[in-house]
Amino acid sequence: MKLIAQSENIENIIDKDSIYVDKTEYIFNLTTQYERVFFSRPRRFGKSLTLNTIGTLFEKGVDPYFKGTWIYDKWDQDKYPVLHLNFLKYRTNSVEDFKEIFSSKIAEFADSLKLTRKIKSKEPDLAISELFSALDERRIVILIDEYDCQLTANINNPELYEKFRTSIREFYAALKGAKQIKFLAVTGVTRLKDVSIFSVGSDINDLSYEYVYSNMIGFTREEIKKFYMDYLKLGVSYENNKSLDSVTDSEIENMLDRMAEHYDSYCFDKKNRNKVFSTYSVNNFLLNISSDKEVYFGDYWYDVGGLPSILMNYMESHNLNIENLLKSEIEIPYNDFKNPTSLIDINENVLMCQTGYLTLKSELDPYDNVILGPANREVRTALFSLLSLRVYERNVSPYASGKNYVLEQGTAEDIINLFNSVLAALAYDKYPVGDEFVLRALLQVYLIGKNHDVRVEQHNYKGRSDILVNFAKRRVVLELKYTDKETEEKAKLAEAENQVKEKSYGLEALGDRELLQIACVFNGDKSKRQITLFKTVDL
Repeated sequence: MKLIAQSENIENIIDKDSIYVDKTEYIFNLTTQYERVFFSRPRRFGKSLTLNTIGTLFEKGVDPYFKGTWIYDKWDQDKYPVLHLNFLKYRTNSVEDFKEIFSSKIAEFADSLKLTRKIKSKEPDLAISELFSALDERRIVILIDEYDCQLTANINNPELYEKFRTSIREFYAALKGAKQIKFLAVTGVTRLKDVSIFSVGSDINDLSYEYVYSNMIGFTREEIKKFYMDYLKLGVSYENNKSLDSVTDSEIENMLDRMAEHYDSYCFDKKNRNKVFSTYSVNNFLLNISSDKEVYFGDYWYDVGGLPSILMNYMESHNLNIENLLKSEIEIPYNDFKNPTSLIDINENVLMCQTGYLTLKSELDPYDNVILGPANREVRTALFSLLSLRVYERNVSPYASGKNYVLEQGTAEDIINLFNSVLAALAYDKYPVGDEFVLRALLQVYLIGKNHDVRVEQHNYKGRSDILVNFAKRRVVLELKYTDKETEEKAKLAEAENQVKEKSYGLEALGDRELLQIACVFNGDKSKRQITLFKTVDL
């Protein structure tokens, strides 16, 4: 089998005979229809490989790296020098150092072209203008990766943020209309109107949510079937203990269905039609099948791309709205989504979307609200793992001895003891528990963040339970009641117990699982702040 690519460089991928998911038709259309483009995507989604592929085509042509790809017999562009700038490699804590390093990269590029005039300025906008003058009639390609790195690093430092913003605006102003640019592509995580590449009159086209390019970055289900079929068959054969030759099409589709539940449904399409899988997660899932010889649906994106500094910095000065994030659909104003102004005052849900924790769930209609929500199970777990870092002051393990989940194999008393340990770890100054809704939300944050299969307010024909957790052989249902008065505890417990019985919580689609139903009461008085009474319910 071909190797699964672990590089952002097309030349390395081809030299090692690794799998390249052919995106060259998109790139051909992009480079022939536009001269200057921008697209935003979350970290670890393939932006850098896309830019590298564009750069390789312009700088070296189709030989030898594009044999067998869609573009091979169609690319007829002349070769151009490529100035590739990656802002991740530049300083984020000093504007002066940033400018000096940035300008030196432009000067080094000019030297590589053996231009007669040297680039002397230490200001990036002046340095690029000097480069254009020195080029005369020659044309170049400019590729800018992670343009917003310095801005996202300073979301909690308005003064430094403004200095970086000004410098970056001035640089893009110098690019506007320059005839020496054959093609320009800019990528980043955020789309911000306070940077001039998105301002009125800018000549850079924002393609972040354009329908025809919405599948350019990320994997479609069809692409996974085409390029990774050997790995899919291998997974089915390991899982079912059968030969590769006997793997059926329906088994492949079942594998893809389960992969989709975990890694699919990111939407970068204003029509809300096209969906893509996370490239990083798919590659690592399939790599692990090959190395571990078993199928395991792990959470990969969070460890590398899912904990961006931008969100950690944002959460230092903002408390995320947990009530909203527990919803499967979050509505926000169209203008907030389409035209975010500055990271300093960005709508938190827009920021969560740009960093990959939420994704588009509706069409982009200027006359209607935009609906956002988590893309899949992996990112939902990542979202709540992130929230747990802020909500809880210490980690509370969900395991009993032997790496068994307490909720899966423990008694009702074990489960209540776990929840009281969790509640004792709350940062009460930031997330006080003042009612039943908040109590339920905070426990859900913990459980989902620990990768439990939690059904929030699970509906049946009689009502909806507070918390329902599914395992292969057990279902745990909790009905929560809140009070801050000890004299009300017994009445609240009886109310919870009767509600479970009357509403038959947890019986829907139970199958052959054991059903454990627990009624419990949380006392929010400052001297207690714990579940003080509980009872196993017998129907």
